[in-house]
Amino acid sequence: MQTMEAIRARRNVRKYKAEAVPREQIERLLEAAMLAPSAVNSRPWEFVVTDKREILQRLTEAHPASRMLLTASWAIAVCGRPDLQPKHNFWQQDCAAAAENILLAAADMGLGTCWCGCYPAEPRTSEVQKVLGVTSVPVALIAVGVPDEAPAQKGFYDPSRVTFL
Repeated sequence: MQTMEAIRARRNVRKYKAEAVPREQIERLLEAAMLAPSAVNSRPWEFVVTDKREILQRLTEAHPASRMLLTASWAIAVCGRPDLQPKHNFWQQDCAAAAENILLAAADMGLGTCWCGCYPAEPRTSEVQKVLGVTSVPVALIAVGVPDEAPAQKGFYDPSRVTFL
């Protein structure tokens, strides 16, 4: 798949088939995430990944908008490490770039994903942090699985939102 095809194919999938996604595919998604750009190549992120049903359930309790994790094969938490960027404050954008790489790589692989934002919404961020047992800042939870729905494309090019100087 070409890049623009993956961008056009990406959807927020909220229903997944009861098919396991192999760990090797998840590792490819994490590789894509870690290839994202970051300020001064500081890579201010870490990832917490689980396919454990108990943890997925607890995450849905901590993050009410993440109910799709109940049918997803995996959750990937993209967590920020501001301590790795002491002279800059771009860790949120860098984590967002890593998350988007996961979404596009998953679309290329035929997997479904849904990005559930955490940071800066409280108490969502701190509750997800507790479930994951991390001190880093959960920026996003990404549900990953074999899609059991084919949502329509919602995004489109809108020239009224572009100014050429």
